[in-house]
Amino acid sequence: MNRTAPLSAVLVVSLAAGVLGTAGSASARDWDGVRYGQQDLYGTKAPYAPQGKVSQYQKPPKGFSPVFTENVARHGSRAMSDGEDGDAVLAVLRTAQQQGALTDLGAQLGPQVQSLLDAAKAVGYGNLSERGAREHRQTALRMEQRLPSLFEKIVADHEPVAVETSGVTRAVASANAFTGGLAAGDPRLAGLIKAPVTDKDLLYFHKQPQNADYQAYLKSDPELSGVLAGIAGDPRTAEAAHRVVSRLFRPDFTAALGTTDQVSFARSLYQLFAAAPDLSVEAPDVDLARFLAPHDAQWFAYLDDAEEFYQKGPAFEGRTITYRMAGVLLDDLLAQAEAKAAGTNRNGAVLRFTHAEEIEPLAALMGLPGSTEPAGPGEPYSYRTNPWRGAEVSPMAANVQWDLFANTPADGKPATHLVRMLYNEKETAFKASCKPVSTGSHFYDLNELKRCLAHG
Repeated sequence: MNRTAPLSAVLVVSLAAGVLGTAGSASARDWDGVRYGQQDLYGTKAPYAPQGKVSQYQKPPKGFSPVFTENVARHGSRAMSDGEDGDAVLAVLRTAQQQGALTDLGAQLGPQVQSLLDAAKAVGYGNLSERGAREHRQTALRMEQRLPSLFEKIVADHEPVAVETSGVTRAVASANAFTGGLAAGDPRLAGLIKAPVTDKDLLYFHKQPQNADYQAYLKSDPELSGVLAGIAGDPRTAEAAHRVVSRLFRPDFTAALGTTDQVSFARSLYQLFAAAPDLSVEAPDVDLARFLAPHDAQWFAYLDDAEEFYQKGPAFEGRTITYRMAGVLLDDLLAQAEAKAAGTNRNGAVLRFTHAEEIEPLAALMGLPGSTEPAGPGEPYSYRTNPWRGAEVSPMAANVQWDLFANTPADGKPATHLVRMLYNEKETAFKASCKPVSTGSHFYDLNELKRCLAHG
């Protein structure tokens, strides 16, 4: 994404150029009146961490046992999409070095950036990293621990485990890591796991022809471009950028860069900072945190979160363009559970692997925690007024899992089927219009979900 004007090709400009004034006294907790966790600094690039524990999950109602499970998961941690940000940062560092304009801290940055780029190239730009593979293997093992009787049933009844992906390399690799984790946990599953199949309409819907209106929204919607320009143009962007470059370059070089190039450099550095933890196995010695103060990283994380919020999340009040297309995925979750309940689907599990562009709209459509509030008229997205956070809504390997339970009525009546949802492995209530089987329960009758999750 082109966030700002590109870095100037020629950085040696008149030293008479104006210098930004001293930045304000922002801190890690007061620039928007909100406190932040470490994960929030990385936005949607945050590595995955499960939000629940198997030992803390509610037990199903008496007489119910698991008969099916399904998920939709984002690919795991990966290398950045390309080397553009790294190359841009290195170009400025080289020019500064030639002019003797690097501070002691600035002189340490280049080797770190080069190491990160080397690691990304070795993995392959955009490809799943070892950390990402581990995220999915471990999630799979926790799934088995959560549902031991289901996986015993899958093995005993030779029920297939279906696997679907977007077809993108990192999603396919995530699927293979996940199913590899299942097979490592129980080798008897290996022969039951189907080869991944590609379904772009389901798992890469944001790029498909039927969603041309969404693609046009991203490209040319005036309301979208206006609000993002306003947020990026907040004076705090230039202030944060100036603080970043002032720590790395001597004053005359900083002044020569000018505001636009300072912002471009700082935002590129932030992208590298956010990407580094995803390559922690391949580049264990890379630590970019010391080059970007926490309060500045928080500001740039906010700018990225704003883009994600308006492009893939709840976005504008009264508009559904960013998330109504996720209806195909919600419908499939319901359809697979219904088919299992009806006995028309033999699969013991259905596993789906996709991208943030699908997870974030799904979260908004379903009203998952953090994705319930669009931005109102004249009130741009802000950490102060909106709970949406990229690191919580769609970190790497983010997932929604549904477990289907059934009872065995003694009187010959049809079985009742209940669903429990996990969001990033935390037991999560469906939206308020859905009524659980009892107050405080995380179990919902499947027929109730068919009713309350209906969408136009």
